[in-house]
Amino acid sequence: MIRNVLSIAGSDPSGGAGIQADLKAFSARGVYGMAALTALTAQNTQGVSSVHLVPPAFVADQIRAVFADVRVDAVKIGMIANAEIAEAVADSLGAHPAIPIVLDPVMVAKGGAELLDHAAVEVLTRRLLPLATLITPNLPEAAALLASPVATTRAEMAEQGERLRAMGAEAVLVKGGHLAGPESPDVLVTAEGPVWFEAVRIPTANTHGTGCTLSSALAAELAKGEPLSQAVANAKAYLAEAVAQADTLDVGSGHGPVQHFHALWRDQEGRQA
Repeated sequence: MIRNVLSIAGSDPSGGAGIQADLKAFSARGVYGMAALTALTAQNTQGVSSVHLVPPAFVADQIRAVFADVRVDAVKIGMIANAEIAEAVADSLGAHPAIPIVLDPVMVAKGGAELLDHAAVEVLTRRLLPLATLITPNLPEAAALLASPVATTRAEMAEQGERLRAMGAEAVLVKGGHLAGPESPDVLVTAEGPVWFEAVRIPTANTHGTGCTLSSALAAELAKGEPLSQAVANAKAYLAEAVAQADTLDVGSGHGPVQHFHALWRDQEGRQA
């Protein structure tokens, strides 16, 4: 049976992040993707120029319409934008407590634009974080949620992950891409303790949408029934290859997207892209 996964997030018209990246990742991981939009953005590989928020009541209408008709096997939450939308999402999902939820606390775009207002952080931590099966902050996001300095060591990463888990999330994956050095480790913090996932940093500027893609791949794996640790391993392996193959695409002049369909597409010479 093909699983159904709902993304609640913003739109990226250039296709590298947001809903567009989520749907690509869902398809690549073998699940059926659905989307409830929270915001429209005007952006490309060079950055975000403007944001148009969807009214919170309409965000809730979209979510309710999906649940009223379609079996939802997992949910990914991305860009929430403001406190009112966060409240609407929390209210809508509260009626479905048994469904795995992956929360990607999107705060700042790759180009530096803020995608979450300050009032929304409190609602996110108070209402959405306790609903989450897994939350996937990068280092600046974890620091912002905790009102703490950004972690610079593995010990600080694990400690911040445990503090976030204590705020209500079932598990936390703290992403170490902002650490200095040639490695990019992530740490999964659960009730059983921390588990490290090692990765070598891939030299490419084309990393637009990596957070969206990872969280969507994680939601797909959880929808398929994978245990949490295995879901993380599968999703990270998929993202690593998507980043490794990103330079086979020619999209924009800034931070280009990853290659979501690296296992499916072939170039004009018949080689796997």
